[in-house]
Amino acid sequence: MFVLGITGGIGSGKSTVSSYLKDKGLIVLDADEISRKVTASGGVALPAIAEIFGRRALKDNGDLNRKYVSDIVFKDRMKLDMLSSIIHKYVLTEMEEEVQKLREKGTKCVVLDVPIPVNRFIALCNQIWVVTCREDVRLNRLRDRGMDLEDAKRRMAMQMDDEEYSELGDHVIDNSGTIEDTYKKIEELISQELNGRGIRF
Repeated sequence: MFVLGITGGIGSGKSTVSSYLKDKGLIVLDADEISRKVTASGGVALPAIAEIFGRRALKDNGDLNRKYVSDIVFKDRMKLDMLSSIIHKYVLTEMEEEVQKLREKGTKCVVLDVPIPVNRFIALCNQIWVVTCREDVRLNRLRDRGMDLEDAKRRMAMQMDDEEYSELGDHVIDNSGTIEDTYKKIEELISQELNGRGIRF
């Protein structure tokens, strides 16, 4: 089975690429979706998070208090790394289990959508496509989502830059232009890297 990783910084448009592949018929495992699952009420990651950030890190209904935790971690790199380490552990474990199930079913290709390319993600993938985008375009997208400009800048600064992401990828998709340009690049990679391996959908 061919495991394709999609990654890129916040606002880069990696979800646009993953959604396009999903619409084409590929199975996509989304790290953000799994992250929400492991941090929802009763989620396996919550005890470790509460141990580090205190009871205020959890809402009365047991869900993660995302605003409270975000306000802390996006001002403190060490706390962000601690939070990321906890969540990544559970997210990647679930991804690895799902990949194994799909492999046993004889699935030809699965896509992993992961914002932060930690070593376990890299080891799991046969190939990685990195989605990049100009900073001003990313900021505009994040503001359109309702994010405060300074908050958006702070979050971007906490992540790797496009050059660091690109060094980890086998292919880079520049998502700074039109959506049609991005789709064209994806189609080229589908033909070259997936169809060329007998993966058709």
